[in-house]
Amino acid sequence: MKNYLGFFGAAFLGGVMSVSAVFFMDDEPKENYQTTNTIKELVTPAKFNADVPNAFVDLSYAAEEVVQEVVFVKVTQEGEEMIQYDPFQYFFNGNAQGRKFKSPDKTGSGSGVVISEDGYIVTNNHVVAGADEIEIVFTNNQSYNAEVVGVDPSTDLALLKIEATELKAISLGNSDDLRLGEWVLAVGNPYNLNSTVTAGIVSAKARNINILSRSNGTPPLEAFIQTDAAVNPGNSGGALVNSRGQLIGINAAIKSPTGSYSGYSFAIPVNIMKKVVNDILEYGVVQRAFIGVAIQNINSELATQEGLKTMEGVYVNDVSEMGAAKEAGIESGDVVTSVNDVSVKTVTELQSQIGLYNPGDEVKVAIDRKGTQKVFTMKLRNSNGNTEVVKPTSNILVRLGADFVLPDSKILDKLGVSNGVEVTNIKNGIVSKSGIQNGFIITHVDNVPVKNTEELIQILEKKNGGVLISGVYPNGHKKHYGIGM
Repeated sequence: MKNYLGFFGAAFLGGVMSVSAVFFMDDEPKENYQTTNTIKELVTPAKFNADVPNAFVDLSYAAEEVVQEVVFVKVTQEGEEMIQYDPFQYFFNGNAQGRKFKSPDKTGSGSGVVISEDGYIVTNNHVVAGADEIEIVFTNNQSYNAEVVGVDPSTDLALLKIEATELKAISLGNSDDLRLGEWVLAVGNPYNLNSTVTAGIVSAKARNINILSRSNGTPPLEAFIQTDAAVNPGNSGGALVNSRGQLIGINAAIKSPTGSYSGYSFAIPVNIMKKVVNDILEYGVVQRAFIGVAIQNINSELATQEGLKTMEGVYVNDVSEMGAAKEAGIESGDVVTSVNDVSVKTVTELQSQIGLYNPGDEVKVAIDRKGTQKVFTMKLRNSNGNTEVVKPTSNILVRLGADFVLPDSKILDKLGVSNGVEVTNIKNGIVSKSGIQNGFIITHVDNVPVKNTEELIQILEKKNGGVLISGVYPNGHKKHYGIGM
């Protein structure tokens, strides 16, 4: 099970993408844990306060602490009950009986980090995606069944909950305070070797390596911490900690042509994790903020071409007419230099800083305009251009594991079709397992016409068991697929 990261050949630490032993499965988020608690209330104080010089740091104390706070995550996806229809009998007789069969169960594993004494655990989304059963195993071999509280594919994070109290929870650090060359430990369960600790240094910050894709229209947020600590399949969802034993990242990916460690690994910064967990607990879904600009990194050619007075910042190519930046007074040609006094020098750094806030939050954005320094206060907005709270995605869409859009009217006319929704961005889920390919236009579900995504959801929410999906590809090839709901 391999997946190469562009020409870099980077692979996810698990599953189908060979980054952990876990497969990628789509999951139906559970809604049993409605709470307004935030992560600030869940975590314990820092354990190590001594300011030890980095050159002489002893990592043994941090290692001994953290192995008790990192858990082994076992996942199982039950085989699906499917019905294979004879489409001719179905359409001509209307009540044809399909042949029932069940696919084999799938299993996988990864790592997780305990962030609260009462059983909240963070891991990667790709570790638990699609799992029907999740088992958490501690270093003392005590095991618990876990439920998925919420997931965020755009950052590859998931929040789990087990019924337990008085657990040993990890202390959270501040990933913005990390320095290049700082010692870090990676803790997880590579190749089922429980409680494995490896050491390295911070090699880079705010790395965008293009391994995450859009999820239901939400763009990915990548600002990885790059380290040379050895990380292998099974480390997915495990901890990256500093010399004080504080969590500063969740291990997520490696750069490798083989799927095994070969030099560099990547972790999701803990500051992004805090934001994701807080939003899942409070809203059920992550609230992403945007400023409404087209931006790019500055190089010498751009600086000369545009007559820029600084290279330290992010160049604004354009501003959206309905965006927060336009309303605040930012113009094309400006160079963004900081957000709330935090310096930003790359597109990834700017996106990661804005990603820490919610729509409706006000932030101070400093810019350089042809050598003149200005500071603007802007109210951030969501992807729809307003400050309203975004509601959780339908569980049906999560289970299907794909996006659905209205096809171009010209394509429908060419195909002689009056209605349908086009399947795009197929991930792991029911759609992928059925054999449906990107570009397929769903026209009917159990012979009922489908006009838009809302109708598709409404129809499927009422289904249980085998369902017949009918439609046509852009080349005119009509197909019928049986799926299990």
